[in-house]
Amino acid sequence: MKQIIWIVKSHKDIIVFLTLMIVFRSSIADINRVPTGSMLPTIMEGDRIIVNKIAYDLQLPIIGTKLVHMADPKRGDIVIFESSVSDQRLVKRIIGIPGDKVSMQANQLKINGKVLGYMINHVVDMPESKSLVSKEDLLGTDYEIWTSKTGSGRGNFAEVQVPEDNYLVLGDNRDNSIDSRYIGFVPRSEIIGRSNRLIMSLDAENYYLPRGDRLFKNL
Repeated sequence: MKQIIWIVKSHKDIIVFLTLMIVFRSSIADINRVPTGSMLPTIMEGDRIIVNKIAYDLQLPIIGTKLVHMADPKRGDIVIFESSVSDQRLVKRIIGIPGDKVSMQANQLKINGKVLGYMINHVVDMPESKSLVSKEDLLGTDYEIWTSKTGSGRGNFAEVQVPEDNYLVLGDNRDNSIDSRYIGFVPRSEIIGRSNRLIMSLDAENYYLPRGDRLFKNL
């Protein structure tokens, strides 16, 4: 017991720092590594995004129990959630909020009877096919998405209505994303936080060197 007390007294600064860091990362903000390209071109493999954990809820440190409701996710938000269906943490964009009626035809979304606006920016040559980079206007919020120039079976789904306390999410890389088309609606309780900035990006194809143009980049 005396030895434990001595260790605590001798390293109290380190212990306090580590405790505060754990509390901060578990309830206020954290950094999440993105291992896949499902959110291209917005988020790349190797990006480290900042997760704002108090964007929607004030959470109990470490345990993660939600204490205070701060706000609700909005269309266009990039959210991080613990998917019980896929059993992993995912990063996607919110397309439909509770009550929305959403459908997709040939990679064009329709929300509450309104077809979203699209503008093709350029074409990207991929190993297997060409991808279109287009600007999608999500009822006032715009961002870029990737779609296959030749199309795919993933670009269509019949109209669905988003249930209460649930959200419909999609990846910006529409033909290469495990999202609500596969895992269903995302319960509000699974959403951890929101991200609108990355802190850095490491290029696995270039000896994991940082990508200089993505340092503290807004999403």
